[in-house]
Amino acid sequence: MEEISVYLFTGFMDSGKTTLIRQTLFEEHFAAGARTLLLACEDGEEEYDEARLKEAGVKLLFLEKEEDFTEELLASANRQYAPDQVFLEYNGTWGMDTLLEAKLPEGWTIVQSLATVDATTFEMYLGNMRSMIMEQLFQADVVIFNRCDDNTPRGKFRGAIKAVNRPAQIVYERVDGTIDEREDELPFDLSQEVIEISDADYAIWYMDAQENYKKYDGKKVRFLGLVYNPENMKSGVMVPGRFAMTCCIEDVTFLGFKCKYAKSKEIPHKSWIRIEAEIRVEFAKEYKGKGPVLYPLSVEPAEKPEDELVYFS
Repeated sequence: MEEISVYLFTGFMDSGKTTLIRQTLFEEHFAAGARTLLLACEDGEEEYDEARLKEAGVKLLFLEKEEDFTEELLASANRQYAPDQVFLEYNGTWGMDTLLEAKLPEGWTIVQSLATVDATTFEMYLGNMRSMIMEQLFQADVVIFNRCDDNTPRGKFRGAIKAVNRPAQIVYERVDGTIDEREDELPFDLSQEVIEISDADYAIWYMDAQENYKKYDGKKVRFLGLVYNPENMKSGVMVPGRFAMTCCIEDVTFLGFKCKYAKSKEIPHKSWIRIEAEIRVEFAKEYKGKGPVLYPLSVEPAEKPEDELVYFS
């Protein structure tokens, strides 16, 4: 059976999904020469021009309630419309498990998942409903931040996305629709002789150092870290890092760096240290390739911070 391409559009309410779908269908001519089923699960501020959809041969099926999103309905739509491709606009308030656990009709294959984010409200949503908004983004191939301007904290946004979705491509779209291709700004100074990494910046620095490790080769850093160093750890190696909240309080992960230190056995497991180290880019099996390895210049005992977690926003 031939593959029926499914293009999945996720994102919180009024984040720009409908606008993106219209642009994709009409401006990028995805609807040309194909029977297209547009499965809309959200009635947002922007509406579809049904006359234009009909002219382009696009069939619109609107689902009002989450309980309507069933395998039986999808199978019925497949039989009725016999689409060559499907555009699925998923509701930003529905649980992603409803979609992920649904059995798609035979031949339907999600070939690309795109998520839209309103840059003007993202920080507010992160603070008040982080789990709900991040659920819409954690499996997207492309995350599009729209309504960006010069004040958009792109580094923080990138860190928040990469914490839960490392492979995602991130795009910043300005209010006028143009793409902002400037390099993400970091909240710390790479030109310092010793780069001071604060608790507030640790998570962002970790993600950037893992993804762009070449620019840190030979740099010196200083940060407060919790040491992973159990008894069975190889002598001369320890892992300083921090626990980070990626999505919600139930979703906490340890972000640490491989550290080669001759006196590693003198550092107790789960102790706090203030470490200054030189970063060298080396192959490490822990990274499954090359990555940043720390070589300490100084290691000092430190007090546990008031908040042991670090954050991406």
